[in-house]
Amino acid sequence: MAGLIRQSFDTPEEVRPFEEGKGKLELVNLDAGPVGRATFEPGWQWSKHIKPIAKTDSCQAAHMGYFIAGRMKIVMDDGEEAEYGPGDFMICPPGHDAWIIGDEPCVFIDWQGFADYAKR
Repeated sequence: MAGLIRQSFDTPEEVRPFEEGKGKLELVNLDAGPVGRATFEPGWQWSKHIKPIAKTDSCQAAHMGYFIAGRMKIVMDDGEEAEYGPGDFMICPPGHDAWIIGDEPCVFIDWQGFADYAKR
């Protein structure tokens, strides 16, 4: 069994900036895969600030994570939608757009879908 592990998003192993300075993804890598902390700035929208990087019509990453701050709306390709905020846990399958609601940055921790997210 492995011993204790300590890593910090304050000293991430990788940082991926979003288009137009609308946020960033900070990653720490574990044996089970990367864990990310994304900060989405007000005005961020997946279809504007990640789509040019991903080159897909909608986000094709599956997400499982927890919202620390801010609010985000997600609309699935089939029209289903939900809004998330601080304290909310989210499971989101591939095939969606998302955007920030309000004027506060949204901070989200994801331990499933950030391996290739915003990767150039």
